[in-house]
Amino acid sequence: MVTANALIHGDVGRHLRYDDVEHPLSLQLGGSDPKALAKAVTIASPYGYDEINLNCGCPSDRVQSGAFGACLMAQPETVRECVQAMQDVSNVPITVKCRIGIDDADENTMLRDFIRIVSESGCDDLTIHARKAWLKGLSPKENREVPPLNYNLVKQIKQENPTLKIHLNGGITTLETMKSLADDYDGLMIGRAAYQNPRILIDIEREFYNADHSITDEEIVNAMIAYANDQKEKYDTPISAVTRHMVNLFQGVAGARKWRQIISEESRHANHGEDVLIPAFNALK
Repeated sequence: MVTANALIHGDVGRHLRYDDVEHPLSLQLGGSDPKALAKAVTIASPYGYDEINLNCGCPSDRVQSGAFGACLMAQPETVRECVQAMQDVSNVPITVKCRIGIDDADENTMLRDFIRIVSESGCDDLTIHARKAWLKGLSPKENREVPPLNYNLVKQIKQENPTLKIHLNGGITTLETMKSLADDYDGLMIGRAAYQNPRILIDIEREFYNADHSITDEEIVNAMIAYANDQKEKYDTPISAVTRHMVNLFQGVAGARKWRQIISEESRHANHGEDVLIPAFNALK
């Protein structure tokens, strides 16, 4: 997520640049001021994102102090105005990500009211994290794990709103869970499951898209070496900024602990991707 004000007042290139291989790609914005969000969308437009998403689900103290994120669940009229303003200046879909409710509010009523009012903007694509957000008393990490999941409510929302695209998020960590849920929604969103075990993406491709990518581990590592070096050359991006997101790449594979150790210890001083990733990869063999 990038806040609207960060784009208006900050380093736009650092926030928005990406590699073309990442398409299709969504930009998630945070904010609650329709004019600022519209300006942020205008700034982002030349970068060619495939979708722009408004965050109405993050419960962190930082977004609460800025009166956006999950706080907006209690302000659906504001969200409607924000989405309308963003749509007016966008040539790509504007979507919304939210929770099922916040704090002590009745989630059945709050979510239905939120969906009804926000969809009046013309937004027809929502991702719903099937947990409440507790704005006081729980950390962001606890908010991802402690509030109980209510998949049935999100399923009901889809059944009641067949013309809306409803994507389910929250607690979806295994291929078996994905298979059991997929038919009830227009899509499933996974986040930390893919980050903690990136190889699950290969299983997803095979199971849901009949794609058999016969890429080898060595090809993956070589591609990431090339990417890290390219980012270093173009933007002086530290090698560690790339490799630190690769620590779980070989989760469950023999030698994975050594892989993680080498990446953690060597990345900070590396000038080239191969300085870190080749010895780490060799440790797997």
